[in-house]
Amino acid sequence: MLDGILAILLNPLFYRALISVILISIVASTIGSVIVFRGMSFLVSAIAHSALAGAALAIILDQYNIVKDINPTLGALIFGIAMAMFIGTYGKAEIREQMEIVIGISFALSMSLAVLFISIMREYSTSVWALILGDILLLSIEDVILLAVISIFVSFVFVLFMREFIHIAFDAEGARALGVNVRLYDMLLLILIASSTVVLLRGVGAILIYTVLVIPPAIANISGKHVTDVILKAFIISITSGILGILLSFPLHVAPSALIGIILVCLYIIVATKKRR
Repeated sequence: MLDGILAILLNPLFYRALISVILISIVASTIGSVIVFRGMSFLVSAIAHSALAGAALAIILDQYNIVKDINPTLGALIFGIAMAMFIGTYGKAEIREQMEIVIGISFALSMSLAVLFISIMREYSTSVWALILGDILLLSIEDVILLAVISIFVSFVFVLFMREFIHIAFDAEGARALGVNVRLYDMLLLILIASSTVVLLRGVGAILIYTVLVIPPAIANISGKHVTDVILKAFIISITSGILGILLSFPLHVAPSALIGIILVCLYIIVATKKRR
């Protein structure tokens, strides 16, 4: 038992995964909380699949020798930001119905592009399945560094404009009346969400991005007393479930992202049920 635990802790894959979990938890607790406050959780799925389409296109460009050795994460970032700007251009923060329609259209477009790009590949490479299913234990040092750069950027911008983001999340019309440029901050927030999605794409896969980015702040929002409390609790929930999922994946021989998702969903059900009593 003790030898098994030591083997896990001494495994270099564990340390890369641990660093990635910390970075993911920072993003989930900050940007994820604003997504929950805004009631725009469906947006995550739309941008996640657009990022998948971008990553698939990058793989195609490499396979056909159009652009050699292009990083799929870069393609995911470009497509994710492009989709975020599309949503920000045609949707309005203060009109939820219009925003939902635009998000739905962008979801359909991103899914179509993802299927199109994957279908014209010469072969279904392991890179595609890694982006769809994710495996936080297989992240390279380059992946971790890229995730760190994006996470630091996202966190810095969030802290810098946190007051405006929170104000718009709860009262977009009131923020506009006070002279806040709602359109500008809304577009910036969407770009941060897209960047955050890319951070999670390589680690947990396109399928489970919604789970990891939305559920921790959703759980924290049930018992959180104020914004800072929700963000702090979301971070603790995210990092705890992440580490537990990684540790359990070694003896069970299953994907850590799947375990993390199951742990978070079970925790949400427990907290939500307790709140209803």
